[in-house]
This record gives sequence, C-alpha cells and structure tokens, in this order.
Amino acid sequence: MKIRKAILPVAGLGTRFLPATKAQPKEMLTVVDKPVIQYVVEEAVASGIEEIIFVTSLGKRAIEDHFDVNYELESRLRQKDKLKELKELRKIADLAKFAFVRQQEPRGDGHAILSALPFVDAHEPVAVLFGDSIFDAEVPVLAQLVETYEKYQDPVIGLYDVGRKNVSRYGIADGVRVAKGVMEIKGFVEKPSVAQAPSTYAAMGEYVITPDIMRILKTQKPGRDGEIRLADAFITHVGRDKPLYGKVVEADWYDCGDKTQFLLANVAYGIRHPKVAPDFKKGLKKLLAK
Repeated sequence: MKIRKAILPVAGLGTRFLPATKAQPKEMLTVVDKPVIQYVVEEAVASGIEEIIFVTSLGKRAIEDHFDVNYELESRLRQKDKLKELKELRKIADLAKFAFVRQQEPRGDGHAILSALPFVDAHEPVAVLFGDSIFDAEVPVLAQLVETYEKYQDPVIGLYDVGRKNVSRYGIADGVRVAKGVMEIKGFVEKPSVAQAPSTYAAMGEYVITPDIMRILKTQKPGRDGEIRLADAFITHVGRDKPLYGKVVEADWYDCGDKTQFLLANVAYGIRHPKVAPDFKKGLKKLLAK
C-alpha cells in the first residue's frame, strides 16, 4: 500500500532546553525563521505523506495553532498588503490534513504511537517521525525509507552513519548488508564501546512501521521504566523471525534536541537563507576572528 499517513510523537517535555521550553514546546524552537516541527512536516509532505497525526500532551497547543488557519492574522496581513507573508502563512495550513490526539500520560514512544492508531486503518503501513530532527538531503529522508519499504514490504528503520568514534552515544544496528545502503537488522546494541559496536549505523528517529508492528505494540509489555517502547516492538518482531530492514540515509542530520546540533542547524540554514545569508556570513566571520 502507498504510505499516506505519518505519526509525529511530540509529547516530550524538552527538559534539555529549559528554560526556553518552560512556556513553549521544544518542537516550536526556530531554525532561522521556521520552527523545527515545520521542517519535519515539510519533509513528510515532500515524501508523499497526505495526513499528519500529531501525538501531543499538555502545553503543546502552540503546535496545533501553528498548523491551523489564523484568520485574524491573515486579515491584518491582507489589510497591510503583505501578500507574500500571507501566502507563506496559508501554505503552512495547506501542507496536509492534520489531526491531533493527546497522549494522556508519558508512557513511552510506543504508547504515543498507540494513541494515534484510531486515525490509522488496521491494514495500512504508516510513517513515524520524531519532531526534533532536521535532515538536509537532496532526496527527503522519509522518501528514502518509503522506497526501501516498497521494495521489501517490511518495516524499515532509518539509519545514519555516525562514524566509529561516536557509536557510544547511540543505539547501533547489528545486521547483514542485503543491498547498497540497506541491511537486514537482527538487533541493536545500546551505546556500545568502539570495540563492541557491530556497525557504525545508528537509529535516527524515522521509521516505516507495518500493521505487524502495530499489533505487537498493542500487547507489548512495558520495560523496567514502565514505558512501552517502539524499539522493544522491533526486537519482538525480529525474535519471531520476521524481517526488519534498515536504510542508511544520505543526508546531513541535525539532532535539534541537542543544543550544539540545534545551533549548527541554525548556522547551516542561515548561511543559505536568501534574506539573511550575506550579513549572517559577515557576522560569523567577525565572531570567528575574535
């Protein structure tokens, strides 16, 4: 089946960015002039997604407002003849069909996905994207995963080559290569030492999940922390001798849940922004010369 829907779990508290996230969702922090979550949605839409299901929590209303129509603001822009800005605002609301559902309690990313299932038909695969990563790629990262899914018709995990020296920061895939940039995953090693790492490929928060994975999530027992994890559902899936694939994506990855990566994303997009790039580059040169 064509993948038409994407689930975006955005219920996290964003504690790594306090105090900035005390009164606003971490997903609404801006990279140049757009919130991080808009980059994620635009990637999904560019990959063929037609419906976006946000799984939110208390204090996340700003995300819903951002993707809704603001008639008062549009009216004021129209009165001031700011038609370019008006067009940009309207484009956001028209990106896709949007649905919002609350995760009633913080019980893990698997539980968040379960909260979205009333919006997903029982027989259809669905994409899952987390709201704090931006990928700069010629071919949208999700499109790369969808292409892999269409070939194998089994769940796909996005993988990123983090290099040997960084493996201890991530969950690292263990598996066998089955095609260029594709591996069949047998398991993951969580934050291994360099010597213990089975590969340099880390899971980076984008997936295509199948009805099999959704059925597993419905019966998946919580871990020691009381949370239902998507990763545990994948392990259960593999334990039943069912295929799980990993696609090594071609992109620059900015994990905007990390302060350093968030700042780097602003630099990377700022030096290419048509309005601010010239002055921004000059300012950077002055700062770096000090």
